[in-house]
Amino acid sequence: MMEVKTMRKIFNTGLAVFLLLTTAVGCSSSSQNLEEEEEFQNITLKITSDYGGTLEERIQEFQKLHQSEVNITYIITDKEEEVNKDGILLDPAHAADIFTFYNDQFDDFYTANVLKEIDEDAETILNEAGAKTSSAVSDVCTVDGKLYAYPLTTGNGYFLYYDKKYFSEEDIQSLDRIMEVCAKNNAKFSMDFSSGWYLFSFFQGAGLNLHYNSSKTANICEWGSIDAEHTGVSVAQSLLDIAGNDGFVNLPNGEFVAQAKEGNVIAAVSGPWHSAELTEVWGDDLGASKLPTYTVDGEQVQMAAFTGYKLIGVNAKSENAKWAMRLARYLTSEKAQLARFEESGECPANMKAALSDEVATSVVDHAIAEQAPFAYIQNVADPFWDASSDFGNTIAAGNPDGTDLQALLDKMVAGITKPVNIVAN
Repeated sequence: MMEVKTMRKIFNTGLAVFLLLTTAVGCSSSSQNLEEEEEFQNITLKITSDYGGTLEERIQEFQKLHQSEVNITYIITDKEEEVNKDGILLDPAHAADIFTFYNDQFDDFYTANVLKEIDEDAETILNEAGAKTSSAVSDVCTVDGKLYAYPLTTGNGYFLYYDKKYFSEEDIQSLDRIMEVCAKNNAKFSMDFSSGWYLFSFFQGAGLNLHYNSSKTANICEWGSIDAEHTGVSVAQSLLDIAGNDGFVNLPNGEFVAQAKEGNVIAAVSGPWHSAELTEVWGDDLGASKLPTYTVDGEQVQMAAFTGYKLIGVNAKSENAKWAMRLARYLTSEKAQLARFEESGECPANMKAALSDEVATSVVDHAIAEQAPFAYIQNVADPFWDASSDFGNTIAAGNPDGTDLQALLDKMVAGITKPVNIVAN
């Protein structure tokens, strides 16, 4: 009996151990299965529509690549409060998970803690955009060596478009000559004087600088200078002369293409986003070049241009930041940037894409390269836009009240240099 009891005890003990091990293995297996189930996610991502027309196709490709890991319900939004910088800053928790923006807005987003730090493949992302040969890309999307945005396009600037049926290579070197040719053909040269983005071309070309202060809390603007080689008044008078020229028309940037279709505009200043439309209008006669010179104080001065990057940011408030970052990475891949180039003509930030045969043969990117020595990274604070627009509209209208030009300039500069206060979220 003792042996039986002992055996029973041993058996019972063994059974307990067996059951314990079995239970442990079962729990481990169940836990593993649970983890595997938890790894597959159903998520929703909101993305701004300004990425372009290839967005849905890229998202579908990304979903297919990760179909065993995630199912993404995506919302493409064009609501101003979710796309516009001010709307995103006001309520980032309800803004898009992934949004497109220009590099001059980077500091505002960063200061407000809206941008998610990109800690996966950061060095590779920068190197793919040319960081090994130029500091430009690092300057516009990193802080203290940390990456906060994905480079999407470069050369985000402007240059001269023209219809080669009317202009020789010599004609396009001078704005005076361009407007003369336009007037002779009952047509116009178009430029948007209502935007400080384009007015910059004249003032910076004349040596009057505009940029952030060192703390990035306000703009420094020399456009009202009275003691420079070319004063602010001299530039303003040149702008008035252009506005009154029979060969000139002031059109908002989005409207000149329609006028080109009618034959009313045969030359214009704009950027790569209009190349596809103008190719349809002018076909093989589409020409693109650096900006011309213009006359100030009787001298020919090379027109400057803003340039910069279009970037993609991931909202730091996103509930699905991991997948938002992976999708943003895919949307800025070599393949995706080439597809965007074919649709919009915007030059890829990815160097392999930028050096591809498709981009190399583009007249637009040739023009961007020509303008590059006279191009400046766009780094301005918000007060610049409204103040410069008011000035530009007055000039485009011919200064109808006859206001003293220095007074107009002083008012504009006072508006441009107002301090900026951004409250972190």
